Amino acid sequence: MSDHFAGTAPAALSGPGAAAAPAPRGAEPAADTAARRPPRMPWRQTLRVYREPASLRMLTLGFSAGLPLLLVLGTLSFWLREAGIDRTTIGYLSWVGLAYAFKWVWSPLVDRMPLPLLTRWLGRRRSWLLLAQAMVMAGLVGMAFNDPQQALTPVVWCALAVAFGSATQDIALDAFRIESADADRQAALAATYQTGYRLAMIWAGAGVLWLAARAEMAGGALYQPGAWKLAYLAMAASMLVGVATVLLSREPAPRALAPARNAAEWLRGALVDPFADFIARYRWQAVLILALIAVYRISDVVMGIMANPFYVDMGYTKDEVAAVTKVFGVVMTLLGAFIGGVLSMRLGVLRVLMLGAVLSAASNLLFAWLGTRGHDLGGLVFVVSADNLAGGIASAAFIAYLSSLTNVQYSATQYALFSSMMLLAPKWIAGFSGRFVDAHGYTEFFTGTALLGLPVLILVALVSRMKTRSSA
Repeated sequence: MSDHFAGTAPAALSGPGAAAAPAPRGAEPAADTAARRPPRMPWRQTLRVYREPASLRMLTLGFSAGLPLLLVLGTLSFWLREAGIDRTTIGYLSWVGLAYAFKWVWSPLVDRMPLPLLTRWLGRRRSWLLLAQAMVMAGLVGMAFNDPQQALTPVVWCALAVAFGSATQDIALDAFRIESADADRQAALAATYQTGYRLAMIWAGAGVLWLAARAEMAGGALYQPGAWKLAYLAMAASMLVGVATVLLSREPAPRALAPARNAAEWLRGALVDPFADFIARYRWQAVLILALIAVYRISDVVMGIMANPFYVDMGYTKDEVAAVTKVFGVVMTLLGAFIGGVLSMRLGVLRVLMLGAVLSAASNLLFAWLGTRGHDLGGLVFVVSADNLAGGIASAAFIAYLSSLTNVQYSATQYALFSSMMLLAPKWIAGFSGRFVDAHGYTEFFTGTALLGLPVLILVALVSRMKTRSSA
């Protein structure tokens, strides 16, 4: 690992290039080895991290990042269906979300290109954050002032603007988070970021429906576009939380970028160098790390596609599913993220990464058990609680692990690549989930998704062993 990256990765996660030659067995006394181990952070100091300004900033910025997602996917689908748009069209429009999967394409621009006037005033990270937030707000306002029942195309273009702005905000925010604190606080920042993100998803999911319902005129038509207009304008105004945070925050310490002599040199520094840097630091072990990134969340993603059809087929009502999965389940995810952040700082990220993988796969077996119970509301509460708690723990550790892999010189580009990679393979496999359920049933399907987690356990163990050897 290069010297300029060593300061951003925790000791448990530094790359193989930083390892010195191992000493002969028995050459170093055990007392000396123990003395060189970093002291474990006391519990009080561990919890105090969550009250630091950097953690609080991630709470509000996480809210700003989580707000747009449902507004161009789940909530928008509800609005379109109520407006009479056919399900086939609604399915095609879900491709708007592909902007999040391919954000790595323009992440080098966000990482390195200054914005006229804004960068000089705010700095590289905050200028891109503010621009992305303005794009999201403009897109939401445009959606609010267009009725999909009368003209669907303008709504689609505005939704694309929201998705593109949201994905750009994610790129800049990931870099801002990684550069805002040292490595041993990244797990706490990831946990508070997830907390804000999940709170925003409640507001952009249940909150929008509540606002639209309150704005409907009694005795009016079933579909009232004015109610949706008010709800989406309220969502656009909610983005001001992130805008205010950016304006009141301090730009991370700027890093020097070597001036490019021509366009080819600039493109090499923006597009080629970030990926070459990762391969150079990890060599053949990069394949193992990238394989782990690509499949770590595979159990959750594949299972999640069939979760809602499962609830319907088991006879759960909309109110039951909304209360248990959209509100109570999100609360359990927040708790899991907090626990994952604390455990990562206490035990090390790789250990919690293994714990999250085990719990995520095991929770899918609980869904297989629930499928044998019929309509069992108590069982649903128990299974959703366990599943979301496991997901929160796994996500907090996984985000911290991805953060540790990035080089601060290319943090936006590399993190965008990692976070995009983790969804491509699971999303592709998840496309076959409905066919599998039709052929074999829900119990076999959930059991199969749990078995998909076995390769993840092997990969985490191999990466941990690789890390242990390189640290010797």
